Amino acid sequence: MAVPFEALIPYGIILAMFGATGAGLSKFRNWQNGGKRARRSLDQWDRQMMNRDRRLTGFLRGQSDAPFAPAGFELNNPWRVEKRII
Repeated sequence: MAVPFEALIPYGIILAMFGATGAGLSKFRNWQNGGKRARRSLDQWDRQMMNRDRRLTGFLRGQSDAPFAPAGFELNNPWRVEKRII
């Protein structure tokens, strides 16, 4: 038994919307990572280096080849210390 083509139009619309959503999310993730592919299976070292790169350049995936840290980086310590009770 044949299916009339009018019944396939909603499926085409749904497929197109899934494709548009997937392409939009992929483009947004690419833009969010600075044009680089998403990282997979990050360990503690990778997270620490990404945090350092974010503090140095302002971007999570940014890297700098400057031999000296920017001004103010010496005070930008990621370690949080507790207040002393004295």
